Amino acid sequence: MSETIQIQASDGHTLDAYVARPAGETIGGLVVIQEIFGVNQHVRDVADGYARDGFLTIAPALFDRVEKNVELGYEGEDRKRAMGFLQKLDFDNALKDVDAALSWARKNSGKKTGVIGYCVGGTIAWLTATRLKPDVAVGYYAGGIDRFAAETPTAPVMLHFGLKDAHISKEMVGKVANAHPDVQIFWYDADHGFNRDVGKSFDAASARLARERSVAFLNASLRK
Repeated sequence: MSETIQIQASDGHTLDAYVARPAGETIGGLVVIQEIFGVNQHVRDVADGYARDGFLTIAPALFDRVEKNVELGYEGEDRKRAMGFLQKLDFDNALKDVDAALSWARKNSGKKTGVIGYCVGGTIAWLTATRLKPDVAVGYYAGGIDRFAAETPTAPVMLHFGLKDAHISKEMVGKVANAHPDVQIFWYDADHGFNRDVGKSFDAASARLARERSVAFLNASLRK
């Protein structure tokens, strides 16, 4: 079962959040953090998929502070608009919204709660692990994560990157690996956005393997 609800951040800001509930046993809560294209159909599909795996998922609309109901495609004018929203995204405010989603998921699942993020959401997942109190964090192709490599996560972290990603180099990710050897980092023969099954960068084999690793990691961390 899925629905869109409203949650409130610590500064009083109210935002939309897409919620998908598991049909059976709830393993734990999971905050799904969007790409730069908003909480669009793909992000809802990701949340639905993890709900089928047993997680109570919630995807907060991080662009609500700029504009409501942002749902963008991946090419042309939509891509240009997405880059504009990215430039207006304030990480401190985004973390307030993620924290509100974490609190909601913990309260409504009654269990441990983690985060999983994609693109800029992957970077926010890392910052959630270093600045907030999730029980586990997973990040996909987290651009700019090297800027925050000195920050220390307080929860287990797994990161996924594509070797063909022109935006993220091994040197950038190496800063995180060197500072935090306990962080699990995986590389795939794929491009940026390889998990997104609605775009030209989709790589089915890489997406499947990364998801298998992520589900196992989330289970191991949230069932403890």
